[in-house]
Amino acid sequence: MNVDLADLDRFALNQGWAMFEELRKRDPVHFTKEDHPNNGFWSVLRHSDIVKVDRDPETFISGDFVNLEEVDDDLKEIRRSMLETDGLRHRALRKLLQRDFGAISLKVYEDFLRELTKETLDRALSEPTFDFVKAVSADFPIRVLARMLDVPDGDIDQLIQWGNRMIGNTDPDYADVLLSDVESDKYRHLPFRSPAALEVFEYGRRLRDMRRGGAGDDLVSKLANRTPEDGVELDQKDFDNYFLLLVVAGNETTRHTISHSMAALIDNWDQFEILQSDPSLIPHAVEEFLRFASPVYHFRRTAAVDTQLGGRDIKAGEKVVMWFASGNRDEEVFEDPNRFDVTRQKIDHVAFGKGGPHFCLGNNLARMEIRIMFEELVPRLKSAKLAGPIRRVRSNFVNGIKELPVTVELR
Repeated sequence: MNVDLADLDRFALNQGWAMFEELRKRDPVHFTKEDHPNNGFWSVLRHSDIVKVDRDPETFISGDFVNLEEVDDDLKEIRRSMLETDGLRHRALRKLLQRDFGAISLKVYEDFLRELTKETLDRALSEPTFDFVKAVSADFPIRVLARMLDVPDGDIDQLIQWGNRMIGNTDPDYADVLLSDVESDKYRHLPFRSPAALEVFEYGRRLRDMRRGGAGDDLVSKLANRTPEDGVELDQKDFDNYFLLLVVAGNETTRHTISHSMAALIDNWDQFEILQSDPSLIPHAVEEFLRFASPVYHFRRTAAVDTQLGGRDIKAGEKVVMWFASGNRDEEVFEDPNRFDVTRQKIDHVAFGKGGPHFCLGNNLARMEIRIMFEELVPRLKSAKLAGPIRRVRSNFVNGIKELPVTVELR
């Protein structure tokens, strides 16, 4: 098999899907060797096995980190965020803001989101040809996040740049220092081994210090003034990593889902016309957008004990990687899985995980943002086509689009 899930260049060329398909058929729990200092990882490719791993946090833990990078033992506590926390502490950290990301709480943002969407599209569509990523999908979600964090619009470009530099730590267009470079060892104590994390920490601390003791209703004020249910206050490290997680996770996945969905609609214009003729389909179509886009390729767990999965023996301490993107194209679950179908009825996707304790906290916000974006965009367009090549992020973690040049004609 010509398969290497550690080859980032193949993902930049959009070859991940073919590798996933090959492995689902021939080796659905597959071991990939990695270069030193990493020790390789088990890949879980089938939907059913992904669900099994995600719903078993006792056997497959997050505390040894959730990306492919193996963090030194003496740095784990420094770098640990809610994502890399298990058990009661994870539950306490999650519940700190869980209600704020619930569907009922987010209703108060709907009118704001719709007006913001209209403003974003008014600016973007004032020109017939533009980069959809820069003008729409990168701009819109970060403005929503800025509102929730209560930060000025003037800081938005900086927030986007920080996210690019950290999430794109394997892409030379984005990274200060590539994760694979020896120089990144200087930053191994930081999330994503990125010096951008220091800038995010400093920015978050300034906001927190201004709002501590106040009655603000923004997310920073809540982090500054709430105590987790386990009674353990957020220390400096906890706050830093929580704030950084909001800046990154609150933007990247929605951004890339919107980009991929627009590209899919251009490539399948009959599906666009279906939505235009019946806009009531859009809320349900959002689930197909998420399945087809799969904005996060994978999340990792670590085997806490010797176990078996898909007939393979996995030893305690070995990395086990759930390839959500593969699960979202599993032929056993989705009929004709590579077909983009906005009328698809059964969409049991795993874009946000599947029922485990780490199910994406921001899933309701992402769904609302994507729905409103296409409810506002679809009625405006008479036609849309690519105006140049799609450029993808060089990463096997985030399934991102860097540039999506389009030419549009308005109705």
